[in-house]
Amino acid sequence: MKTKFFVILSMLTFSFANAQQQEVDSEMNSAKGVTFEKGDMFLEGSIKISTGGTTDYYGFSPKFGYLLNDKFAVGAKLNYSSEKVETTIPETKTNVFGVGAFARYYFLELDKKRFKAFAEAGLGFGQNKTKIQGIEDDTDNSITADITVGLNYFVTKNIAVTFTLANVLAYNSVSPENGASSDTFNLNINLFENIFDQPQFGLLYRF
Repeated sequence: MKTKFFVILSMLTFSFANAQQQEVDSEMNSAKGVTFEKGDMFLEGSIKISTGGTTDYYGFSPKFGYLLNDKFAVGAKLNYSSEKVETTIPETKTNVFGVGAFARYYFLELDKKRFKAFAEAGLGFGQNKTKIQGIEDDTDNSITADITVGLNYFVTKNIAVTFTLANVLAYNSVSPENGASSDTFNLNINLFENIFDQPQFGLLYRF
């Protein structure tokens, strides 16, 4: 009787595990042949947290995108970060908030269309507020423009891992409340020598 019970239990366990594996395989296989269509939308973003030591940093960067066709997308983005540095005397804390827009072009598809590489142009407006203990707060307003290269890798038909590889071109104009304005322009001519130098990771949800 016990032998029959263990045989039946083993068969049920094996059947359940096999069904679960088939479900996972089916979901993974559904990522093959992922194609964008006009009207598709996506949410994308990353969270960065660094604590311990003398510096604490928190950052959140969400995006919303809308596909105009299978290769072009436009959208809006937000950016918020907070950094506290305790090595300085007095203590310094900087909060950054920004809004912007972007246009993205998907130019390469590999691995049965799971892998999608893109170039993205963005324009943003931001405000940086620095608080120094015992000293009057300082606020900077900024305008940024950049061109970046990145990729999405779809692990299911709706979820992808995002890698932002590098800034090809970046422009930043800062206007402090107290002080002279400054403009910076950077062109990354070494991009293709080490494209994975400082990647940023995030997630994308397509719907």
